[in-house]
Amino acid sequence: MDFNEQNKSRRKFLRNLGLAAPAVIAGSGVILEGCSSPEGGSGAKVKVLTADHKLVEVEVAGIAANKESADKSYLTKRGRKGLEGKKFVLVVDLGKCKNARKCMDKCQAVHQLRPDQHHLNVLLMKDSEHTSPYFMPKHCQHCDNPPCVKVCPVDATFKRSDGIVLIDNERCIGCRFCIAACPYTARSFNWYEPIDAEKYKDVPYDIEKNVPQKKGTVTKCTFSADCLREDKLPYCVSACPNGVYYFGNLYENAVTNGTTGETVSLSDLLAENSAYRLMEDLGTAPSVYYLPPKNRALIPDIENDNSKKI
Repeated sequence: MDFNEQNKSRRKFLRNLGLAAPAVIAGSGVILEGCSSPEGGSGAKVKVLTADHKLVEVEVAGIAANKESADKSYLTKRGRKGLEGKKFVLVVDLGKCKNARKCMDKCQAVHQLRPDQHHLNVLLMKDSEHTSPYFMPKHCQHCDNPPCVKVCPVDATFKRSDGIVLIDNERCIGCRFCIAACPYTARSFNWYEPIDAEKYKDVPYDIEKNVPQKKGTVTKCTFSADCLREDKLPYCVSACPNGVYYFGNLYENAVTNGTTGETVSLSDLLAENSAYRLMEDLGTAPSVYYLPPKNRALIPDIENDNSKKI
């Protein structure tokens, strides 16, 4: 039987089943009868043709559930693709940080984190006995060679072409191998139900925002990938009142200060301020750069648990 005859035979088969105008529900593996489904209350059913060519009846509610799954699948597939022509970098000016913690507050609020959870934490640092302490915001470093990605057994954590490392908590099995592999302690585990779980229960999962959070999965800084898709600065960068953060595209050699809105040359900013990256000897190639804490507007007083201006 040639191809045309096969096609005619298939059409005849479908007509005999009353499926002359089949429509496929994305991701469901079934073919609907006609282009519309019956209206009505609970218990309404439609005939469908399964992937293995069996005629079955399913409730309309099941079709709606398949559509919802398809919507979630779209957000996940989109989130796994990096933004074309981008390689995102963050620059942190340690001399400007006053521990306002507005960046932390915004991050926690947006990402449905409990008070004890942090995608971003501001640490009090002191390099040696005779040096002054300073404040240091620490994010996920979004490494070009991320150890966390290599150890994940289910492809739940991955690196995009634009340099962002994300977690898909729809795939995460909670093994915590990635937590053990990360040298920057940038990941945390959802031991409990996330805050406002009831509020988010019907919200489609967005892999770029990693919300809704899910108990038993790993969470981390996303570089605010959902903001970047809309050509906006990350939440933490916009929330900082003291000009600590610069963010931008490595390929354009330009970064923008979140407080002043000023855009500067990335290479000049790094070279003129002796920038460095954390643990470069590990070969992880972080996407976060730090400017040393010179000309500080505030020096933390560790002994008296307060800070003094200079």
